[in-house]
Amino acid sequence: MNVLVIGGGGREHALAWKIKQSPRVDRVFVAPGNAGTAIDAENVDIDPLDFPKLVEFAQANQVGLTVVGPEVPLCAGIVDHFQQAGLRIFGPSRAAAQLEGSKVFCKQMLRTADVPTADFWVFYKAAAAFEFVEERFGKTPFDVPLVVKTDGLAAGKGAIVCFTMDEVKQAIRRVAIEREFGDAGNKFILEMRLSGPEVSVLAITDGNTILTLPPAQDHKRAYDGDRGPNTGGMGAYCPAPVIDEETLAWVEEHVFVQTIHAMKRGRMPFRGILYAGLMLTPQGPKVLEYNVRFGDPECQPLLMRLQSDLVEIMELVIDGRLAEIENVTWDPRPAVCVVMAAEGYPNDYRKGQVIRGLESAAELADSKVFHAGTKLVDGQVVTSGGRVLGVTALGSSVANAKLNAYTAVKEIRWDGAWCRKDISDGALLTTSGKS
Repeated sequence: MNVLVIGGGGREHALAWKIKQSPRVDRVFVAPGNAGTAIDAENVDIDPLDFPKLVEFAQANQVGLTVVGPEVPLCAGIVDHFQQAGLRIFGPSRAAAQLEGSKVFCKQMLRTADVPTADFWVFYKAAAAFEFVEERFGKTPFDVPLVVKTDGLAAGKGAIVCFTMDEVKQAIRRVAIEREFGDAGNKFILEMRLSGPEVSVLAITDGNTILTLPPAQDHKRAYDGDRGPNTGGMGAYCPAPVIDEETLAWVEEHVFVQTIHAMKRGRMPFRGILYAGLMLTPQGPKVLEYNVRFGDPECQPLLMRLQSDLVEIMELVIDGRLAEIENVTWDPRPAVCVVMAAEGYPNDYRKGQVIRGLESAAELADSKVFHAGTKLVDGQVVTSGGRVLGVTALGSSVANAKLNAYTAVKEIRWDGAWCRKDISDGALLTTSGKS
């Protein structure tokens, strides 16, 4: 059959690459895609939010499965649109996608489902938030452990971690007065800041059966040592040794099962990928947020390790038959993804820089260069986004996977290219601490 992947980033390149490996698949289309998906699949110049045109294309090209990568079309209802046209599509409905599309909805659902999460307060106006902070923390202005979060989507940058009264008030101003995140700040949350290592645990579900995937760790901060501003993600590795099998089973039972049941009771059954961003606090795991799709860049090392047929899994989810899945197999080797970014990212960044060395990087064993912000111009691959490439590699250990990934990184050059140098070091410290 033919498959259509919606999106144009590194996650979508990884999805198209993995889907193409399925013996069930003839052609893979990516809308709109990038320079990398043009090699591993076929690009289609359609906006991911142009649902009528996407449906028309799927019908005209005998697309038997559509897979949605990004959160924006999911939250806008692409799944409902395709289903109304009688087309098979993998992902949650618009109602279920509120778990990511609205932080307020998510936190209230967590509270309803009795899933551990941080205390929170919802606000619509800056003045009310200022008053609350003064009343609650006015006597300790230099110790204000809060996170200010936009209610709506903000490309992974709508959570501002604060430590003092001044930082909280500045964050509130950015969200509710200066409108730095646009309509995403129409409502906002003040949430108690948690402490502990973060980990991403993803599950595939048909609304009844839950298939929990190996844990991964993302690196959100721009610079080495987890310093600098938040980004969409500067790298990831899988599996993450910070969470053991016992804790993973606890998360499945007390996080995923509770949430899936609560969504079903609320008549918003969830089918697709449920991504839990967790903080491993001294009191146990707590949910920071939910995403309703594969993470980017977590998707890249996850799919590098997946050996089972992804298309088969997705079709079982659509049919509500995930319980029939046989053992899902994984490459036992860890995988590390290093994001190469454009000069200036995560702020204003340069575009149009010619990328060199992709061919030599592609020749290296156990590695794959997933394109994120790239496009073809006059036959040359040039930068077109802030996060440009996700250089991903397998290795006999996390240290070896890191070495292989950075070996590939060294082959690639463009003016202003940069990356963090410490991706996966947290895994190395965790492993050495256990030995």
